[in-house]
Amino acid sequence: MALFDFLKRKKQIEKAEKARRGQWSKKGVEKQPKKVSAGKKSAEDNEVITASRPAGRSKKSSGFSYQAINQPHISEKAAGLAGHKNQYTFKVLPNYNKKEIKKSVEGIYGVDVLSVNIIKIPAKKRRLGKTQGFRKGYTKAVVKIKEGQKIEIL
Repeated sequence: MALFDFLKRKKQIEKAEKARRGQWSKKGVEKQPKKVSAGKKSAEDNEVITASRPAGRSKKSSGFSYQAINQPHISEKAAGLAGHKNQYTFKVLPNYNKKEIKKSVEGIYGVDVLSVNIIKIPAKKRRLGKTQGFRKGYTKAVVKIKEGQKIEIL
């Protein structure tokens, strides 16, 4: 009967989301289902009172994300850019935009970022004997920093 329990929990979650979207209680709190542990279940275990946010306000993060930057991209060209033009190259996750990458580099390395350029490297076909496959594609960001500042990558 675990399948039916799953469907019941899904309905409870949908009801809680509908209540959260538009209908607020007079006290400013709402009831949402919480995860039910294995074993005996009661009506009290399925509900928990949580504070709610007013409708229309989204949760903004004031900090920066370490996840935006995967790793520095090290190559001869990247080393040349770092030496002459004060530009550093990083492999980044594809779902981050220029503003988030800028904030991330400034937070991690403590430098002032002037500009960010994003390059999408496509997957390339590779072959080893009869076996064919693809080399992974990735997203690269070239970050220009303020003159006189440096990033120690190695």
